[in-house]
Amino acid sequence: MADLVRYPGAGCVVEYMEGNAPQIALVMEEQAGRLRLLLPNRRETRLNAGRLLPWAGPSCGSGMSRDAAIRMLEEHRRRREERAAAIDVLALWEMAQGELERAGADWFAELMEDAPDADAVAAYGRALLACKSHFKFQPPEFEIYSAETVEKRLAEQQAAREREALIMGGAEFFRVLWEVHSRKRTLPLEGAPEWPAPEIQERLKGLIMGRIADPETQVDDVLWRTLTRSLPDVQHLALHLAEAWGLVPPHYNFWLDRADYARGDSWWESCAADVEAVMARVDALKADCATPFLSIDSSTTRDVDDAFFLEERPEGGWRVTVALACPPACWEFGSALDRLVARRGTSIYLPEGTLHMMPEVLGTDALSLLAGRVRPSLCVTCDVDADGAVLSCAPSLRVVSLAANLCYTDCEAVLEGTADNAASPYAGQIRMGHALAEARRQARIAAGAVIMERPDPHLALEGEGADVRVLLEEDRPAARAQDLVAEMMILASAAIADWAVERDIPMLFRTQDVALPREYAGVWKEPHEMARIMRALVPSSLDVLPRRHAALAVNRYAPVTSPLRRYPDLINAAQIVSFLHGGTPRLDADAMSSLLMSLNIRLDAAGQVQRFRPRYWKLLYFRQQGDKMWWDAVITEENDMWATVSLPREQLFVRGRRHIFGERACPGQAVQVRIGKANPLYNEVQLLEVREA
Repeated sequence: MADLVRYPGAGCVVEYMEGNAPQIALVMEEQAGRLRLLLPNRRETRLNAGRLLPWAGPSCGSGMSRDAAIRMLEEHRRRREERAAAIDVLALWEMAQGELERAGADWFAELMEDAPDADAVAAYGRALLACKSHFKFQPPEFEIYSAETVEKRLAEQQAAREREALIMGGAEFFRVLWEVHSRKRTLPLEGAPEWPAPEIQERLKGLIMGRIADPETQVDDVLWRTLTRSLPDVQHLALHLAEAWGLVPPHYNFWLDRADYARGDSWWESCAADVEAVMARVDALKADCATPFLSIDSSTTRDVDDAFFLEERPEGGWRVTVALACPPACWEFGSALDRLVARRGTSIYLPEGTLHMMPEVLGTDALSLLAGRVRPSLCVTCDVDADGAVLSCAPSLRVVSLAANLCYTDCEAVLEGTADNAASPYAGQIRMGHALAEARRQARIAAGAVIMERPDPHLALEGEGADVRVLLEEDRPAARAQDLVAEMMILASAAIADWAVERDIPMLFRTQDVALPREYAGVWKEPHEMARIMRALVPSSLDVLPRRHAALAVNRYAPVTSPLRRYPDLINAAQIVSFLHGGTPRLDADAMSSLLMSLNIRLDAAGQVQRFRPRYWKLLYFRQQGDKMWWDAVITEENDMWATVSLPREQLFVRGRRHIFGERACPGQAVQVRIGKANPLYNEVQLLEVREA
């Protein structure tokens, strides 16, 4: 290395870093650490000597002409670039790592060559500078990374390359997708750039779907903002891009993604063995109860989880036995199936279809109380006096076989005495059940119950995709048959709650611990009256403390009547089954409290789907009807700025500016309204005009 120079002066070849790459130059003049350099492009620059790379040479003297100096610089640069390209840097690292922590370029050159010259040392320095994953330049030496550090840096570099490719291809692709959405065009767009590589597409898909599921996520937040920088900052941007790309269909139910609630009926297939075990246990049962139980549900119900049988008491009143589906009799808590069912938390009923809490082979078949099929059952037997007061409660485990599965409309016709149908053979039981329901209802009203009677519009969908049409259908009224079932369920849940509290059995209670004015008790039908009372009520909540439920007017209420549809009911049923089998509940109070925390999170998420999705279809219905339609409404609330109306048939509240209602507007007034600007996705609707009915 005789041609290396330690203190470069005029006529010496040197290198320095510029633009993240080594640059070659010739020293023309040196004065107090300041250098005047000649560059290969014939330009000159000034540089502090401290910026030079730690290899200098050869020294060619100061008498060389400018043209000769340029040719000489070009030749040295060529040699260094060629030699650097031929160096196996990874082999250098393999030999050096573990032997020493740092070394200069000259050490590496001497390791591989005999008497390396200045060009060789510079070539090794250039090669080491380019290999940032294995070496770190800390002048005048190179730090040699350990194997662990190299692995980490290689992963970081790969991630950086992928990120750069993602941004370069993704930002433009997102712009194209937005154009498809905003201009209602279809892919592929003429003249648009080619689609990103498949691996980038997969990354973009994951990013978009992740944003749909959680718009506030901080995962890849910087990347998302970078990719969408040129797009409008609008709500549901990810959903718009996904629909434009074809990742999701029109009218996509993003609320299910936010709730992490699996679609369809294949979510349980990973634990098929658990499902088969439950079915096998049910198949092994033999009926031990000949009671001719009846169930009453809507005509579309497939998951039948309650039935009843009544007898008149000699001293007046009734003995009623409510037979409930009993999954705990065949269930393995803590199994993979149980964890999946607990994560769902509840069935969800939507216009586009039902999402069952349980696998359909269980919830609508093996465990469902289907007529003529042997099923495990938790039976709640109560004595009720003629005034509707509960005198006793006795739960028991039985294996039952129902006499019939009836529907509301048939039972209503029987109560009206106007038809001969499938429910007619059971007219005595149905009328007795109606009498019990009336007595129970009056007893609850006397205790302060608040009962809201609102029509339940039935939304039906016709067509698919962007062409779907929303139909609003009115079911045939079956109020008395529905009240019959409702009162049976309230009776069973309230009675079993009292029974459990008397025995210190921890349960999950549905509570509404609020004081209501006495005049709120009764049956309410007028929209403005119901709205006034609803403002005084607080939503009921699930709790481990047995507090009062104000609207139902019961001291305690432990939901237990829908174990196929709601996980809290399944847990409560399991507590009772365990106590009846062995004298102790399955879970103690602390375990129930811990379970309640996670269960409330899942139920709240599913509850959002149940609230917002039907409203989406209602708003789409209004948009499809157009803004020229007039709708019957009732004013429910007004102040100086706003007034709210209820559309009783459609069960929708809409708020509008007070000035469009006229001077005499007041709660309870019947009006007609014209609605426009309905946007289902953004949950927006506007009152355009109001007139007296």
